[in-house]
Amino acid sequence: MTTPEHPSSAPVPSTRDRVYRSPFGIVGGVMLLGIVLWLGIDALVQGSGRTQWLALASLILLVPVVVAFTLRPAVFANEERLRIRNPLRVIVLPWGQVASLRSGYSNEVVAKGGARFQLWAVPVSLRARKKAARRQARAEAERSGRGRGRGGRGAGGGGLGFGGLGSVGGSVDADGPARAETDKVMDDLRALMEAREKAESAQGDVTVRWAYELIGPAVAGAVLLVVLLVVG
Repeated sequence: MTTPEHPSSAPVPSTRDRVYRSPFGIVGGVMLLGIVLWLGIDALVQGSGRTQWLALASLILLVPVVVAFTLRPAVFANEERLRIRNPLRVIVLPWGQVASLRSGYSNEVVAKGGARFQLWAVPVSLRARKKAARRQARAEAERSGRGRGRGGRGAGGGGLGFGGLGSVGGSVDADGPARAETDKVMDDLRALMEAREKAESAQGDVTVRWAYELIGPAVAGAVLLVVLLVVG
């Protein structure tokens, strides 16, 4: 599930970003990071000799990995471009370079050059989709039953409660079909793309930057851990 939020400082020069992140990913990342730090620091303080070196190597390896795959992912969208902060890369796509936004078992953006980039911060929840489909089916059944109640029984036949159930169907009519939260996010991004893809300010090249600030420490920690295990 993904929720939009506004950052405390807007890094873009002209328009403010809409920021989409996974709250479950953030909560899970904070908990996992707390466990890793707790165990690692405890081993550093209480351990001795080789144990301390193993703990240090594990911390250098695991902390960047946990941060990269849980706390880091985010999607930033404004009227000029889509910026995707995935675990190990930052991809910037001007709307003029976006061919489509696809939703299947994962959400991804397809560039006009053919490259595909997954939106890690907008994970697909099949369970949420099924719940939304059930809500939509119930709402349609309630509207259908309400219509039959009016046609067959008239006002006097409303004692079965179709009038009360009709309020649920009305809210669905007002808000549109029931949708999973991440599917709503993708709908918002598609609408923004369609509105801005031909704008002059939304043109440019696709850029990809690797997150060496996370890759470097993780590789160093992995190498140190392997050396310690091999040396024994």
